Amino acid sequence: MVLSGLTWRSPRLWGVTGVVLVCLAAALVAFTHGSRPARAASDGMPHTTVEVSAGHCGRGWTSPVSGVQVFDLHNPSDGAAEVFLEDPASQAVYGEVEDIGPGTTRELTVRVGKGSYAFKCVPDDADAVTGPTVRIATGKRGPAAAPITEHDLIPPALAYQKWVGDGLAEVVRLTSRLRDDIDRGDLARARTDWLPAHLEYERLGAAYDAFGDADAAINATDAGLAGGVRDKDFTGFHRIEYGLWHGQSATTLRAPVDALVEAVTSLRDSWAQTRMDPAQLGLRAHEILENTVQFELTGRTDYGSGSNLATARANLDGTREVLSRLRPLLATRYADLAGLEGELDQAGRRLDGFRHGSGWTPLDRLSRTQREDVNAVLGDLVERLASVATLCDPRRTV
Repeated sequence: MVLSGLTWRSPRLWGVTGVVLVCLAAALVAFTHGSRPARAASDGMPHTTVEVSAGHCGRGWTSPVSGVQVFDLHNPSDGAAEVFLEDPASQAVYGEVEDIGPGTTRELTVRVGKGSYAFKCVPDDADAVTGPTVRIATGKRGPAAAPITEHDLIPPALAYQKWVGDGLAEVVRLTSRLRDDIDRGDLARARTDWLPAHLEYERLGAAYDAFGDADAAINATDAGLAGGVRDKDFTGFHRIEYGLWHGQSATTLRAPVDALVEAVTSLRDSWAQTRMDPAQLGLRAHEILENTVQFELTGRTDYGSGSNLATARANLDGTREVLSRLRPLLATRYADLAGLEGELDQAGRRLDGFRHGSGWTPLDRLSRTQREDVNAVLGDLVERLASVATLCDPRRTV
């Protein structure tokens, strides 16, 4: 999400009770080269103007006080900069503001208390600079987390990429079985075999452009197509789903299923040479379920099978796979990791309640209370997982 042109940081990690709110200042704050003590503003919180240039990083914070306060970060240089407020010994980050443009001022709202603090200024195309250490003797400080670098994310990204490769091999096997059903004209069996193949693909988490153009051929909808479900460019799992549940013949479905098998096979074969961006791993943990809420819980991807809740369950499994690779990094950084994992378990049980043997309750058969409950559980998970994306956003430390 974007707030005033900046990447939004989840309030579960950063907030007024220790959370950083990153936003565009309502107006540029007048800046002087001399030190300015904390001052009261219309929001009732103390404000301190701090320079974040490479030459004077952190200058201006000379009268520290504990509690929630706002730092007006002013960049007088001719280049953009990213700024952290950190513990100078451990480099644990209390808050950050990205992309402070030349000559602009942006706010950083954070709770500070007993401890040591320093601003780190990271200019574009220049080395990071750490400002003077400021010490506060009393008060409760907000949470902090050690920054994650891209190097930290390489091992979990490689492990996840291997898991996806193994999963793609299974997708090829299951879609080939679906093709065999259609080739034999056994459409009843094809309707049974369509769902396992589709769910296996969905577990792989094709969110955040994981599979690029291949996903459009494999799992796209008819959205934006002039001919809708009859458009020649409507392909993949949902094209076959539409045909199987709307009375189309095996002859009509042979070309679409052949194209699907070809597409998943090509993706499987090329995946070993693909180099996943490690920086996307945390984003994927968040985006998988955000896409679930947007597309599955609204029924926008139902072309007759009524399997949206089954897909949501597969997406939940895919999210857990991402988190399992990130867990060593999150264990010491995300204070409520156990709560997140417990809520994932709860969501799984809630969705499993709509499974009946090999079938699932369609969305339109849920009561209003059931719909609201599922939406609330998965919606809260999306919010929690935004913290994972925030924590796993790689940061420059030098």
